[in-house]
Amino acid sequence: MNQRHVFIVAEIGINHNGDLSIARKLIDWAVLAGCDAVKFQKRTVDKVYTKEYLDGYRESPWGTTQRAQKEGLEFGKAEYDEIDKYCKEKGIEWFASAWDIDSQIFLKQYGLRHNKIASAMLTNDEILTEVASEGKYTFIATGMSSYDEIDHAVDIFRKYNCPFELMHCNSTYPMPKEDANLLLIPKLKERYGCDVGYSGHESGRIVSTSAVALGATSLERHITLDNTMYGSDQAASLNVEDLVRLVKDVRLIEKVLGDGTKTLSEKELETRKKLRGC
Repeated sequence: MNQRHVFIVAEIGINHNGDLSIARKLIDWAVLAGCDAVKFQKRTVDKVYTKEYLDGYRESPWGTTQRAQKEGLEFGKAEYDEIDKYCKEKGIEWFASAWDIDSQIFLKQYGLRHNKIASAMLTNDEILTEVASEGKYTFIATGMSSYDEIDHAVDIFRKYNCPFELMHCNSTYPMPKEDANLLLIPKLKERYGCDVGYSGHESGRIVSTSAVALGATSLERHITLDNTMYGSDQAASLNVEDLVRLVKDVRLIEKVLGDGTKTLSEKELETRKKLRGC
């Protein structure tokens, strides 16, 4: 029997709050839990946001402007060099979702195995083309997107013969569990003829484990050291203890799903002999 292996990604994103020591701790927990990879987010602040927005007021640990907050959450080359080194030492893969072309080009220097298209970037043809042209296996999140928009993104990746996997996603933070609409997982798989994973922003584990039971081939969840920490993604993240529980649950689900073949186990044959006499 070929047991399915769900590719589990611990999304650190910007939950490190610009602190490498927090990033290392989150990496450590992902390793301990048995995740396949950790993921970050990379932005060139002046390319992603307008000057007017960056000049706006926002109180944060780094100052009172949007620019101070956005720059405070970004890692640069020195930090990513350390992340690359640390993940290699710990034996876990890392990759990142880029929110602009400069960030995607920046990430290429690390020779990462995977790329990620964030839901917000699914309609950005420049990003889609750049990523698809690299030819790396890419996870494409489908939050906030119509079928027409997903069709267009898929067409670009198929044009470049770039392997990809869609990820069902609802882009609310945190997502109410009743909005999960997990039956889209098999529907996306049927429509596009590709693997489909799940990227979740809900609290708890039940939605994510249900997604795996419905056939999700990958699973991505934001993780945090503490849900009360500063940051827009912290409340929609799994605390690290629940991450450990989730990975354990998923690995068990992989086993209990089996392969769908009707067979009689040795123990069932013994019971049959007792109850049927044959």
